[in-house]
Amino acid sequence: MTKPSADLDRAERREWWVANGRGGYAAGTVAGSLTRGYHGLLTATIDPPLGRRLQVAKLDATLIDGDRHWPLFTNRWADGCVEPDGHPLIDAFRLDGRMPVWHWACGDLLVEQRIWMPRGEDSVWSVYRLLQGRTGAAPCLRVALLLADHDHHHVGHKGNFDPILTLDGDARLTARCADGHDIALMAVGGSMRIDRAWIEHFALPIERERGLSDQKDLLRVGFAELSLGTTGWCGVLATVAPDDKTVPDPEQALERFRQNDRALVRTARTHHKQIPDVPAWIEQLVLAADSFLIERPISTQPAVQPQAKGGSVIAGYPWFGDWGRDTMIALPGLTLATGRPEIAKRILETFAGFVDRGMLPNRFPGAGETPAYNTVDAALWYIDAWHAYIEASEDLVALARAFPILESIVAHYREGTRYGIGMDPADGLIRAGEPGVQLTWMDAKVGDWVVTPRIGKPVEINALWYQGLRVMADFAGRLGRDPRRYRSAAERTRAGFARFLRPDGSGLYDVIDGPDDEGARIRPNQIFAVSLTHSPLDAPAQASVVDVCTHRLLCPFGLRTLAQEDPEYRGRYEGDVWSRDAAYHQGTVWAWLLGHYALAEYRITGDAAAAQARLAPIADHLLDAGLGTVGEIFDGDPPHHPRGCPSQAWSVACILDAWTRLERIRVGKG
Repeated sequence: MTKPSADLDRAERREWWVANGRGGYAAGTVAGSLTRGYHGLLTATIDPPLGRRLQVAKLDATLIDGDRHWPLFTNRWADGCVEPDGHPLIDAFRLDGRMPVWHWACGDLLVEQRIWMPRGEDSVWSVYRLLQGRTGAAPCLRVALLLADHDHHHVGHKGNFDPILTLDGDARLTARCADGHDIALMAVGGSMRIDRAWIEHFALPIERERGLSDQKDLLRVGFAELSLGTTGWCGVLATVAPDDKTVPDPEQALERFRQNDRALVRTARTHHKQIPDVPAWIEQLVLAADSFLIERPISTQPAVQPQAKGGSVIAGYPWFGDWGRDTMIALPGLTLATGRPEIAKRILETFAGFVDRGMLPNRFPGAGETPAYNTVDAALWYIDAWHAYIEASEDLVALARAFPILESIVAHYREGTRYGIGMDPADGLIRAGEPGVQLTWMDAKVGDWVVTPRIGKPVEINALWYQGLRVMADFAGRLGRDPRRYRSAAERTRAGFARFLRPDGSGLYDVIDGPDDEGARIRPNQIFAVSLTHSPLDAPAQASVVDVCTHRLLCPFGLRTLAQEDPEYRGRYEGDVWSRDAAYHQGTVWAWLLGHYALAEYRITGDAAAAQARLAPIADHLLDAGLGTVGEIFDGDPPHHPRGCPSQAWSVACILDAWTRLERIRVGKG
């Protein structure tokens, strides 16, 4: 355990995140205060997998021992006041797997608190036990029950939530929401009472930094009165649409959560039995990986294999849903590096049903809405994800089912599909883009302004195209089909790819054949021409790419999206929406690129240990910001403050995948 600083800023900067495998989550700060509109103990998937609503915002516990009172929480208010300020009472904090654990020191009493979400349920537990006490009357806890009912992207205000409150016995309080679903709160080791009041003007400092609504109001529906004994747990179970009215045993529920975490680590160890020593921070990433894996209904379109349940990936917590590009980039690290190929297969076969005109959706907007296909790279990453799965599983039966879909992707890219995507017959390269549309992963857009349009022939798209053609040739051979057309197409693309080489030997152009000179900027997209399994470059060209990325873009936590000397470089990701989007791919550091950089460096140097060492700063990052997980982005300027989404799927996945692959090489050479 570590003892948090009494400095509130530090205690608030450290956030814990727990997910339930349905897209729902619980999140908060170590201090117990709200700093984001997304913070809450139960954000439930009322309409899975994307219909997420904030239901339980806070369960604020006060420890009462005679006439002594200690707040085991902190609140910030819009007028700048911090009241109460319970964070100095935190004697220690740690993660037990993914479960946040506090030790509160209150006079001669020491209280442990734990929070977790059972997998597959829209439920959350917040429980307490007395670790150190004295003889005499047992102390008690009074827990304020602060609820909401709004889309998790919004901020609730007084009067927008008017539930019907009922008591069922003395230990269960139910709030009936406007749409008819219930939020049930059950006391373990105590009783409930209704005491309705609006608590107004909670401050949300991170939202203020982001130029968004920075205050919220919450409805207190009552209190739980709990007896804090020296044996067993007391606390509150909050749940949406419970199956029955029985209260589970918290000890058993806690142990199931811990057993699930232990099983995930055990599965990864078994899968990587040739790796004798896995550091604790990598095992923490194995647990983090599971938090992004969710179920998604199968498309109504024909899939390669009908299944009762599909699979997908939440791109990041709290505000992202499942995105096609992010899912395919993250799939190898989240599933294969963790020893769970069956989940990889489920996700791949789920997405097969969404392939349309050779393209995969960029994102799934929500229930009843049409998926958006504005991405040039998702389908190419899909082929790469199938490659990773087949290399890990040798599942030729699944490959045979999927092969016609993969062929259709290549055919549409060759002949042409949406948004000007198609192969130029003159050089075998893929061109893409139309004014006003952002198609690559550098997709920031403010109003009508596409910040990095990259119209033309982007370098990473053509690295992926070459990779895809080589993979398709391999797949054809494995299935007893003629691979020659894919091989010849790959050779043509490889020859055309030489056009990306800068004449001064300093790496690759970012885009060629575009409408302006934007492609001459130094960006990290060239790293994929070296990191992917099949490179279209010879060894000297590969070395030049790694060299320019090392000296112009590399930071401890990833690669900058633009070289510092560029006049458009922005070193800090901060301010309102316009300012942040303008900096998103104009210098901001992205963590997911670090894994690809490490693999590319190994390809050049042959030194797996040195390449793997590039990933080591992530171990420190796991102890700050989003605890036990990897964030989305960092400032381009030192000290590279973490920004953006605090828990990002492809950040976790690409670090985990690269470390695992490099460790296998290192141990094998041992």
